[in-house]
Amino acid sequence: MSDKILPTNRTLEESDPDLFQILKDEKKRQIMGLELIASENFTSRAVMEANGSCATNKYAEGLPGKRYYGGNECIDKIETMCQERALKVFGLDPEKWGVNVQPYSGSTANWAAFLGMIKPHDRIMGLDLPSGGHLTHGYQTDTRKISSTSIFYESMPYQVSPETGLIDYDKLEENAALFRPQLLIAGASAYPRDFDYKRMRKIADNHGAYLLCDMAHFAGLVATKQLDNPFDYCDVVTTTTHKSLRGPRGSMIFFRKGTRVQPLKNGKTKETPYGLEDSINFAVFPSVQGGPHQNTISAIATAMKEALDPTFVDYQKQVIANCRALAAALVKQGYVLVTGGTDNHLLMWDVRPQGLNGGKMEWLYDLCHITVNKNTVYGDQSALTPGGLRLGSCALTSRGFTEKDFEKVAEFLHRGIEIGKECVASAGKKLVDWKAAVEKHPGIAKLNEDVIAFASSFGMPGRPDY
Repeated sequence: MSDKILPTNRTLEESDPDLFQILKDEKKRQIMGLELIASENFTSRAVMEANGSCATNKYAEGLPGKRYYGGNECIDKIETMCQERALKVFGLDPEKWGVNVQPYSGSTANWAAFLGMIKPHDRIMGLDLPSGGHLTHGYQTDTRKISSTSIFYESMPYQVSPETGLIDYDKLEENAALFRPQLLIAGASAYPRDFDYKRMRKIADNHGAYLLCDMAHFAGLVATKQLDNPFDYCDVVTTTTHKSLRGPRGSMIFFRKGTRVQPLKNGKTKETPYGLEDSINFAVFPSVQGGPHQNTISAIATAMKEALDPTFVDYQKQVIANCRALAAALVKQGYVLVTGGTDNHLLMWDVRPQGLNGGKMEWLYDLCHITVNKNTVYGDQSALTPGGLRLGSCALTSRGFTEKDFEKVAEFLHRGIEIGKECVASAGKKLVDWKAAVEKHPGIAKLNEDVIAFASSFGMPGRPDY
């Protein structure tokens, strides 16, 4: 038959050399640079191969054994395997916990979890975005509802203490007594400490509320017992799979089975069926999304197998050790970190005392092959010009970095700040003038050269071609 009708077996390089070249350039960027974005990581070659497998060809709406299409006998095995491995990674009894591995992203997983637990216009409380929370936890401003969760639910945030940067659980409990939420949310995207799930469980029980943990950032640390276990206290736990779990870009929702025991004001308890399995599965499909991405689920299954390997514990321990080494090196230079340090894989660096902001420094570091992201810190008035940087250790730990290497990274970061300060002094704070001064500064080219030489000396997980 004609090659015009049948798909060919040409490689990507042969079929689309333009895209292939861009992907090669991206791989080169990753090898030559220092990836410090806390929500990013480098997957294994096996995960990449599963993600690019023939499973991408199959429609599989529904759940294993309950599909809306035929021909899913192999796909059912893949998804069931993924579920079983995910439960095992977190040490969960399949009689007491279930998991949906189909959500396309963490935001989709949170949206589906909310739909499966509470009704529209019910009340939710999540950590405020400037305090380190996530958009999907109900974020809104004084003038605009930002997240869909703030549009469809009544949202009241809780915050960190302006003095310590730590979550103010006393204030949370006080406000919850007034707001009376139906859902209380633990978890964050930019909070460098652990959560007091026991305290939050008590607060939730005071109002008959569900407790949900979004552990998207620190799931790998939970799986390896480096942080407290949200499954001991929460009704539902959501996570992405591409951050500390080092998998593909997907998500999962864990939900309790059996009955829910709620304390009553008279000191007695009430036991009712959870009913979360059917409601959350229905919320994922057909309420929120259509056919699951079975290639991604295949890759999640592979990532879960890798997470069950004993070396994964060593990796997570090194993630924390590296982040603490980076924090200590920055503090030694006199820089201000939110909460003064970190217990997990990320730290929040306040660059306002240097007369700079996160947006400026993100741009400057990009010129030097250092990838960070600007982030709000407590007291910021705008998410567009935040005063901080969020730094994470997962990705570089996957490349083999140790504490000494992160001390070197801190040295590079310090050199960047010094350049930024010198350009404020010479050109002022106006962005266009400051950028022009930075680009002409002789230290930029030297910093870029040194970063490339240092980063390129380390390996890179994944495919060697792109």
